[in-house]
Amino acid sequence: MVEGGIAKADKTEFTECWRTTWKTPYIMRLALSAGIGGLLFGYDTGVISGALLFIKEDFDEVDKKTWLQSTIVSMAVAGAIVGAAVGGWINDRFGRRMSILIADVLFLIGAVVMAFAPAPWVIIVGRVFVGFGVGMASMTSPLYISEASPARIRGALVSTNGLLITGGQFFSYLINLAFVHTPGTWRWMLGVAGVPAIVQFVLMLSLPESPRWLYRKDRVAESRAILERIYPAEEVEAEMDALKESVEAEKADEAIIGDSFRAKLKGAFANPVVRRGLAAGVTVQVAQQFVGINTVMYYSPSIVQFAGYASNSTAMALSLITSGLNAIGSIVSMMFVDRYGRRKLMIISMFGIISCLIILATVFSQAAIHAPKIDPVESTRFSPNSTCPAFAPLATPNAPPSGWNCMKCLRSECGFCASGVQPYAPGACVVLSDDMKATCHSKGRTYFKDGCPSKFGFLAIVFLGLYIVVYAPGMGTVPWIVNSEIYPLRYRGLGGGIAAVSNWVSNLIVSESFLSLTHALGSSGTFLLFAGFSAVGLFFIWLLVPETKGLQFEEVEKLLEAGYKPSLLRRRNKAKDVDTA
Repeated sequence: MVEGGIAKADKTEFTECWRTTWKTPYIMRLALSAGIGGLLFGYDTGVISGALLFIKEDFDEVDKKTWLQSTIVSMAVAGAIVGAAVGGWINDRFGRRMSILIADVLFLIGAVVMAFAPAPWVIIVGRVFVGFGVGMASMTSPLYISEASPARIRGALVSTNGLLITGGQFFSYLINLAFVHTPGTWRWMLGVAGVPAIVQFVLMLSLPESPRWLYRKDRVAESRAILERIYPAEEVEAEMDALKESVEAEKADEAIIGDSFRAKLKGAFANPVVRRGLAAGVTVQVAQQFVGINTVMYYSPSIVQFAGYASNSTAMALSLITSGLNAIGSIVSMMFVDRYGRRKLMIISMFGIISCLIILATVFSQAAIHAPKIDPVESTRFSPNSTCPAFAPLATPNAPPSGWNCMKCLRSECGFCASGVQPYAPGACVVLSDDMKATCHSKGRTYFKDGCPSKFGFLAIVFLGLYIVVYAPGMGTVPWIVNSEIYPLRYRGLGGGIAAVSNWVSNLIVSESFLSLTHALGSSGTFLLFAGFSAVGLFFIWLLVPETKGLQFEEVEKLLEAGYKPSLLRRRNKAKDVDTA
């Protein structure tokens, strides 16, 4: 028995999901159609990482101002905060289906605005519109799938949304590579997002509303008709009875506190079940962002360049590997989330994340220490004014070794022209400009401005990939599953909205500060900081998040009514009770 006197759910295998959906393909149709919102969510977070490299080439002001780069990336996140907050209200008032349709329209508007943007500020406006859509889709798609899924395969089906998020990220890198040599590069990259938005809009027009939302709005016959298409005939009546019990309890609650947004918000925080659900839901969403994942997805080509790979095409190709691993990890999550449970997958995932972040911090630290030295003679040979201004006083023929290396050169806002003899031999510290880059390339050398040539670069790529492998099956998909099933029906839109807002606020903080942190702390210090945040997140997941695998929504409510404590704390309390007795 679990807390609250509910029997543990039977183990559910991954094959059960496919067996059920094979017999009832309508379930998979619902899940995949709604899951396109996840694909759009993933495409947007992935595409900007490659597009930004070419936006910097078209607009000098973006190339020179890291805050403008961060703003282009993070304004979509700011829009998502608003979209998630408003989306919670729209979900409860107008339904899950209508929320998805509105999100598609916002996606399309944003994609068109960005594709035709004549200036950086217009790109930012388009990013805000896309953000509105992302925020609504991020909490509505898993909610719709969850409420249209049988409990025994709910985790696997909601994981399809996570799979489509990571699939969208992978697809975005393919699109980025496809348009590298096409006129208008980044415009095509950003504009393609309008296509799946149109596809989902058309598909959702032919699909029904969530059966649980319909029942809550007294549209009982419509709710039953949908449940009859989802559940075997012998299970429909039991599901209707469970819905009736849940809705009647919520209506009694509503009669006491009222139905306005303010009253509902007040009632949510006064309700111990919702408070405990929010404690768990917000914890996993904040932890998901503060492990640093979206810095990897938004800036992975830049991180690859930090590791010493200067070419835009090479950086995006290597980033495609990390994105592909993320998609594979989501498939692993679908296989195991209903077998081993949400809580266990997240805890294992967090241990792996912390280990990888510490190793990455060590790798980047060693890469900085062993960066190629600066050759004073090489630094003056290109032209009289080619030497980095900060290094110029040291670049005299008889000057002693300066102690400068490539990393110090880049931190002085200069460029590094690698040796033409050996990639790790001393090179030139030169001015940071497109002309200097062209001059360096004309001599058969590589020009670096974001990272230095390093023998440790391949290790950074390996552990970046491993970081994704341990992140995706646990912290990548499970927080969205938890938030789709942990709130009472009456508060499900509101609770999911609050948790999604916490996710996007955390995302905004992390993505907006990443480039500034790497400049202030270096890549090594930044990854170490994320490792510390991850350790804190692991503790609170262990403390606050219960196991919900295989439980009906109504059973989850009863679990939270009794209150949750980790088994270790329960054993300690029992021991104290025994001692007292």
